[in-house]
Amino acid sequence: LFSFESLAETLEIEMLNKLGKETMVYSIKIARINTNDKIIWRSVDKGHNVEFLGMPEGVKKFKSKINKDTEYTFTKPGIYLYQCTPHKAMGMIGIVVVGGDTHNIKKIKKAKLYGKSKKVFKKLLKELN
Repeated sequence: LFSFESLAETLEIEMLNKLGKETMVYSIKIARINTNDKIIWRSVDKGHNVEFLGMPEGVKKFKSKINKDTEYTFTKPGIYLYQCTPHKAMGMIGIVVVGGDTHNIKKIKKAKLYGKSKKVFKKLLKELN
């Protein structure tokens, strides 16, 4: 007997006001994980959250509370695009690729982005390929 939970990995991403020369960022912009892995977003600096903008078919919308650590276990392969709701215009977005699967890239490219997030998103898309 074995548990699938024991096979899963956990990745931590910090929600930060500043990282190097960048402001309003997640410590990891593109996370590549396996199916059933978990991400914990740590509220290191105040005023941040996680809100899914695009995800594989059948995945429910996800939006965490502001100023709270949050976690999500990724059970469906594909690309997940997320943002910090208060700082979306400042480019605070991130991408999770689950299981190396990019089948939903066309849907992700149609996500509604604001301000600096559009520029950041283009840069992240280049890194995906």
